[in-house]
Amino acid sequence: MYVLTIDQKGSTGDTDRVPGLLARLHRMSTAGRFERSVGDEVQGVVEKPAEVVEIALHSLRGGQWYVGIGVGAVDLPLPASPREGSGAAFVAARLAVEKAKAAAAHVPLSVVSGGLRRGSAAPPEAGPGIAACANAEAVLRLIGRLVQDRTEAQWKVVDALRELQQDASARHGTQKLAAEQLGITEQSVSRAVLRSGWQEEWAARPAAEVLLALAHDAVLEGHR
Repeated sequence: MYVLTIDQKGSTGDTDRVPGLLARLHRMSTAGRFERSVGDEVQGVVEKPAEVVEIALHSLRGGQWYVGIGVGAVDLPLPASPREGSGAAFVAARLAVEKAKAAAAHVPLSVVSGGLRRGSAAPPEAGPGIAACANAEAVLRLIGRLVQDRTEAQWKVVDALRELQQDASARHGTQKLAAEQLGITEQSVSRAVLRSGWQEEWAARPAAEVLLALAHDAVLEGHR
């Protein structure tokens, strides 16, 4: 399992962004349950690596959240509320979000392995899946940099293309249709795609998903 702990940046001087994030997360995860845990923090359990990648990158988009991903075992059956959940992945997610805060000057995302002992997280220098989690973190941070650095104009193009992608046969949607929808030239769309790194993001997402899956297998193997 993957436990995500997502904490709002500068919450004391900002509006409460948790309700809006929760509404979006509920649309992104088919099985994950997210809710406010403490203060301006959101927590949830996710089963699919692809959904972890989607949620993590979406949270990085506005530069308003720290993202911690804990990988490993959770105690089953899962309770109705993530706040009542327990297991090594929950502890790892807490450590991960704190590590993400320490990396706030860069890309505030971290992936931490669950520990060998029940209800613990692995120390940073040893334990199951440490290297695999570090690899997943590195790739997610690289993609996250592309996401964080996009301008508002680039996001308008990316959002339009992604919406068209649902109906178009092309992997990245149709630039001509996006240009017509946005009232700009195809050249402008092409430049936005190039500068936003959107194609690079979508080419790298499967690698992040594979690395998260490998990390999950490695962590659970260490518990056997």
